[in-house]
Amino acid sequence: MAIIHRTTIKPTKVELLTQWLPTRPWYRGGAAPVLERSGGFRLDDPEGEVGIEFLVVTDTGGPERTAYLVPLTYRGAPLEGAEHALVGTMEHGVLGKRWAYDGCHDPVLVAELLSLIAGRAQAMAQSISDTPDHEVTRSYTGAPFDPDGFRPAPSDDGDGTRLPAPHGTTLHVHRVLRPVAEEAPPAPADAVGHVASGWPGPDDTRLRAVFMSLHAG
Repeated sequence: MAIIHRTTIKPTKVELLTQWLPTRPWYRGGAAPVLERSGGFRLDDPEGEVGIEFLVVTDTGGPERTAYLVPLTYRGAPLEGAEHALVGTMEHGVLGKRWAYDGCHDPVLVAELLSLIAGRAQAMAQSISDTPDHEVTRSYTGAPFDPDGFRPAPSDDGDGTRLPAPHGTTLHVHRVLRPVAEEAPPAPADAVGHVASGWPGPDDTRLRAVFMSLHAG
């Protein structure tokens, strides 16, 4: 179980992402985004060593609000061979120095995300310890698989991040979130699995979108 500490973090996650997001091929804004933290959820690392968070941030600096999904992992030491995936380092008021990584490159996050899609992991509330997040929905219609030992090999393009996944599938992380009207957004028509959730929008609205989808072939 991940314990959520009420403490200071310097720099903040939003400050780190303000510098990092413009370097991504799927980023749609200008040179200096104006970000607000909008929502997301967490997963628990079974070993209790790695923090796993799926963070939604909204860029309010352009003519239209744009919401981005940023999977992050937080580690107490550098992840070997993942220098290219480092978002930055932070000083945590309880845990000390933490290395924040683009989670699509972290095998712990990817294994737990695949377990979530397959129905073997539970999405957890972003800011409350030991509390499931029941707004997160998931589906999977493919063959059973075991993600243990899976090594991610992600690639980014203008449409998001894609990772080869078990049984010849491809995991698509939807970096630019596209809200829909449905209370529980369905998987894309050609997907064998997906994860969807919501976050607060302007004027007390609730926005919902597919966060990740799993595709055959």
